[in-house]
Amino acid sequence: MRLDLSRIGLTGSTDSLAFRLVAGAALWSSIALLAGGILLSSIFRQSVERSFDARLDVLLGSLIATTDVNDKGEITRTRNLNETRFDFAYSGWYWQIAPIAERLALRSRSLFDQTIDLGSAKGATRDISGARVFDAPGPDDQKLRVIERRVMLPGYDVPVSFAVAGDTAEMEADIQSFNSTVFMAMAALGLGILVALLIQVKFGLRPLEGLRRSLASIRSGRATRLEGKFPTEIAPMVEEINSLLEGNREVLERARTHVGNLAHALKTPLSVLTNEARSNPGEFGDQVARSAIHMREQIDHHLARARMAASANVFGAHTPVHGPLTRLGRALERIYAEGGIKVEIDCPEDLGFRGEAQDLEEMAGNLLDNACKWARSRVVLTARPLAELRRGRSAISITVEDDGPGVPEASRKAALRRGGRLDETKPGSGLGLSIVTEIAELYGGELLLEDSPMGGLKAELILPASSDRYA
Repeated sequence: MRLDLSRIGLTGSTDSLAFRLVAGAALWSSIALLAGGILLSSIFRQSVERSFDARLDVLLGSLIATTDVNDKGEITRTRNLNETRFDFAYSGWYWQIAPIAERLALRSRSLFDQTIDLGSAKGATRDISGARVFDAPGPDDQKLRVIERRVMLPGYDVPVSFAVAGDTAEMEADIQSFNSTVFMAMAALGLGILVALLIQVKFGLRPLEGLRRSLASIRSGRATRLEGKFPTEIAPMVEEINSLLEGNREVLERARTHVGNLAHALKTPLSVLTNEARSNPGEFGDQVARSAIHMREQIDHHLARARMAASANVFGAHTPVHGPLTRLGRALERIYAEGGIKVEIDCPEDLGFRGEAQDLEEMAGNLLDNACKWARSRVVLTARPLAELRRGRSAISITVEDDGPGVPEASRKAALRRGGRLDETKPGSGLGLSIVTEIAELYGGELLLEDSPMGGLKAELILPASSDRYA
């Protein structure tokens, strides 16, 4: 199984939940493995030392058993020990028999002309058998483990010290070999635990990845609620989110209903007022009629703005861009056919807008209509995804260019103002670009005006993306 660490956050920020889980478990596992390794090493060392001491004790017992006092009162050996290393100089294994009084001492051939330094036994206590175990320096810079016991031999007038020593290098080699094995085993175990942790975290956090994909589907408009089977720990949160989404849709529908009711309630009295004003010609009637028309325009504008604001904030709004833009281009090309205007549309089929279709059509339609009014012969609309994020989200760009006279930079701000018109000879109310700006801002987008390489105006509309490819 191949582990993709970047998918579980281990190559990113330390705020990642996966990183915290793995790092915390790995830290405690490392401490436990280290403590376990140290404990095993200590237990093995104690076991090896006890075994080594037991071996020395057996040799010491054999040494005492094979030692006697002859008729002259001299200490003699009746037979050799069954250990050939006592016969080789500085072999690391030694024995020594020394009366406590200043008398001739016996020693193994391996000691050659050296003696075991019993003075190193200071501080070593004797057990119930009278033996004591201690470390002492030996020939050839060896570190010796010594077991020594005082015995009263029959026919001898002073206590005799019997000592057997062995080089600890053999014991330390065994301990070092064991420690190396333990270290490699603990390292392998630690690596296995780490792999198991990665697999566990990846498997354990998989439902969160499914939750993320479900939320992305809602944001892109391919779903209206979270679907799928989730663990019992996450299921309550999923239910709450679905309830929130459902509540949001209900609030939106009620708002739209209220907006429609308000529009109907106001427009009917305004129509009556307008008709009454027209039936009473004169300065007063004309003034009332103009005021009623202005009130109707304001109501239409603010009701449309409220509808757009509600649409911009609804979850799951998704509109494919290619179809609406293509239809708009064909329609405007037919409308301006007498002027010889050609409308070219360049848009990927999988491009999506996170919003309502009517809002996209209104924005793009106003930009295309404005370009066709000023173009000499050609209008080009280009839609594409943006590589960089806008306000933390993926975005698309819809650019409309024409080969007309263009707009001076100093006049572009005026063109974006509500009611702003740069040429009174052209038909229109001057609301087109301002409406595009207002709708774009409600969706978190923007409208930019620049000079076009074609010679006219370039209007770039930045909007939030919704498809999986760009979201």
